[in-house]
Amino acid sequence: MSKKKLGLFPLVALVIGSMIGAGAFSLPSDIAQNASAGAITLGWLITGIGMIALALTYQSLANRKPELDGGIYSYAKAGFGDFIGFNSAWGYWLSAWLGTVAYLILLFDAVSYFVPLFESRVAAVIGASVVLWAIHFLVLSGVREAAIVNLITTVGKLVPIIFFAFIALLGFNLDLFKTDFWGTGGPFQFGPVFEQVRSTMMVTLWVFIGVEGAVVLSGRAAKKTDVGKATVIGLLGTLVLYVIISLASLGIMPREELIQLKNPSTAYILERLIGSGGAVIINLGLIVSLAGASLGWTLLAAEIPYVASEDEVFPYFFSLENDNGAPASSLWITNGLVQLFLIITLVSESTYQALYTVASAAILVPYIFSALYLLKIASTGEGYGRRESTAFDFTIGTIASIYSLWLLYGAGLQYLLMCAILYAPGAIFYWQAKRENNEKAFGTFEIVVLTALCIAAIAAIVLMALGIIKPL
Repeated sequence: MSKKKLGLFPLVALVIGSMIGAGAFSLPSDIAQNASAGAITLGWLITGIGMIALALTYQSLANRKPELDGGIYSYAKAGFGDFIGFNSAWGYWLSAWLGTVAYLILLFDAVSYFVPLFESRVAAVIGASVVLWAIHFLVLSGVREAAIVNLITTVGKLVPIIFFAFIALLGFNLDLFKTDFWGTGGPFQFGPVFEQVRSTMMVTLWVFIGVEGAVVLSGRAAKKTDVGKATVIGLLGTLVLYVIISLASLGIMPREELIQLKNPSTAYILERLIGSGGAVIINLGLIVSLAGASLGWTLLAAEIPYVASEDEVFPYFFSLENDNGAPASSLWITNGLVQLFLIITLVSESTYQALYTVASAAILVPYIFSALYLLKIASTGEGYGRRESTAFDFTIGTIASIYSLWLLYGAGLQYLLMCAILYAPGAIFYWQAKRENNEKAFGTFEIVVLTALCIAAIAAIVLMALGIIKPL
């Protein structure tokens, strides 16, 4: 293993870099698709409370359980057993590499603004493949070295985003923002507004996925206390930017125009405010952002199976390292799957939005069980001194658990069923890991969970065959 460790700033950059990817640049039109200004405001209020609770959950768990170096995966395993832990790791891994596919697709949408050749899907997939394997070999050179590059790209992506937020605030029109504020053509109505708020959930979750980035790499942190600090600092800074970007845009363009904008919508909003140079700035920023996010997510995606394998929950071959201490085997498998799905996009109707929705839904399992684990240890007092109060952690764990379950509802049945198709085959890898260690894989509880997953996966396949739900 490499002895080099990550300090506070690389960890903060990893959190911000993992969160600020494509989503920030497309946020105005994505979030306005089915929601008005009032509903979006309520959506951000719920998201802000929920994500802050989730970030504090990871901060508390990092401090209370520093020995759990796998973070988001190891919390589920420690609290609820190997099979739940495995599925948390599997779901996070699915989310990470599906998100990378989405990032690479949008990357060449942005590149095509400058190089029309990449408007061709074939050319775009070839270009995305070149970037994918360039990142792959960078990570193979060492995790710390890749994290430093991520720090540089994070700074590069923040400049155009902050510039957009500043110009958007200057161009903000309050009267336009208040037009049909609740999206009901009149006063507040609970039913319609509730559905609008629900529609914002997957968008807001997508732009915050990565908040756990420092926790995932906690085993490589120089100081365990930096993990929690990096998580909270990264979240709060990013939250402020997201709220400004999405709400200020509704004071620049009518919602009907916003939802018609191509991605990245921030480019066309800034173009209206300062001319064609605005679109150039945003598209350049998006290219840097997506390259950085792809790097950050490649780090996270490779680390989870590696840590789970070291903990004997994933098969042994995921734990193989190279001479630089990089998780080489896990990296090759992960990026092989990304490459496969890039090729699949040539013959399917996959879109950036569909991929990020499935990626968002897939990560809900590890989020839910992380929150429930904090709730569990706060309830039992495990890891607390006799005179230490558990009230704060119990409250945070409760809020984060409720928020995670609300997101599960917000994902919708279609995407949850599609996730089941991806989750069910994971049992084969779990069985193999247990077989390697001469352990029994499935008890009564595990069989019940696996049966439910298989039923959901079969239902999804049947519904897709009947055309009732659409595949990616």
